[in-house]
Amino acid sequence: QVQLVESGGGLVQAGGSLRLSCVASGSIDSIDDMGWYRQAPGKQRELVASVSSGGTTNYADSLKGRFTISSDVAKNTVYLQMNSLRPEDTAVYYCNANIRPRFGRGYGDYWGRGTQVTVSS
Repeated sequence: QVQLVESGGGLVQAGGSLRLSCVASGSIDSIDDMGWYRQAPGKQRELVASVSSGGTTNYADSLKGRFTISSDVAKNTVYLQMNSLRPEDTAVYYCNANIRPRFGRGYGDYWGRGTQVTVSS
């Protein structure tokens, strides 16, 4: 069973920083990409950033420059460094990965349960 587990969320003051981590584990053959999404109360889930197996990164335009995504391929881990946090960044942050299971037919999307990030004003 493939699973994703996030960690690193918490409560911070505006202007502060947090580093989120996500580890993929289970019967994994390969991973095409990993990324972070977030969902605030009453809002649609939105892409924060993603990184491909080849190292290509993609960011939401409004977040580029404040957030940085990185990965450790050997550990099936993706990170999100969040700086200059604002109250508007308050949301549940979800890890996402496109994974080919060891005994499956092909790639599929997998999601973590989420980690809460709260930024006080």
